[in-house]
Amino acid sequence: MKKSIAFLPSENKKDLKFIVETVLERLKQTEMIILYGSYARNNFTVYDEKREFRKVQFYVSDYDILVVTSGISDGAAMKTLNNVIDIYFRRAKDPDRQPPLQFITEDITKLNKNLKECRYFYTQIKDEGIVLYNSGRNRLVRKRNLNYKEIKQQAQEYFEEKFHSANVFLKNALFNYQEKEYRMASFMLHQATENLFYAIRLVFTLQNAKQHNLYKLLNSVKQYSDEFVKVFPCNTSEEERLFELLKQAYVNGRYDPDFVVTKEDIDALVPKVELLRDITQRICEEKIKEYGEME
Repeated sequence: MKKSIAFLPSENKKDLKFIVETVLERLKQTEMIILYGSYARNNFTVYDEKREFRKVQFYVSDYDILVVTSGISDGAAMKTLNNVIDIYFRRAKDPDRQPPLQFITEDITKLNKNLKECRYFYTQIKDEGIVLYNSGRNRLVRKRNLNYKEIKQQAQEYFEEKFHSANVFLKNALFNYQEKEYRMASFMLHQATENLFYAIRLVFTLQNAKQHNLYKLLNSVKQYSDEFVKVFPCNTSEEERLFELLKQAYVNGRYDPDFVVTKEDIDALVPKVELLRDITQRICEEKIKEYGEME
């Protein structure tokens, strides 16, 4: 992992120095503090302001920080880290411009187990992360090649998680539809679609970078089945409009009072998402079965 934040603006370096010092003061069981996400990748936004949905919207990239511990439960560690967040925000001179602070915490033994098993979230943190503090008492293990039994197990776990989430969002979409909340129903359908795409990516690759753009997600899974063209064909302007509406619903379905979604739109989109669900279930189960045959 990288060890330098020299490329960051001075204010960000000051923030991170304060965060590290405060964590070490209050959480003595800290083994490592690792910065990941946009600040580690150097594609962060210091401050962006624009007018959307009839009001000014602010955006500042979060500080995403993993605190690695030993000898303390995740719950107890997180309670302390939430206090650190409170202290951090109390010192902010301009809350709108202050980067939000997001902690996750893992015990060193559990973290190394996840790294050894090549769990995508943790290997990504190790690949892109910057070490802000290291006690020197522990080392992070190297990932290894998985056998097909392990690949099957992980693929099954990921599929069950994302497929369940997709079904929950679909049920919520139908509830909102019954309540004539068509704009919120469109957001729920977006989330169902997103989680189905995630399920496919994870089953076939065990990898899944965060992505909300349905165009990119669709393109990333097309290679696994020719049937996706049946779900979201774009042969007519109406088909293109419906897919664009579903794509925009991630933001506009929640925040834009002028985002128009009709009953007819939801009537047209629900069968598409249900078809995607059925295709996802079939190809993922077939792939997991294939892994089992290769054990």
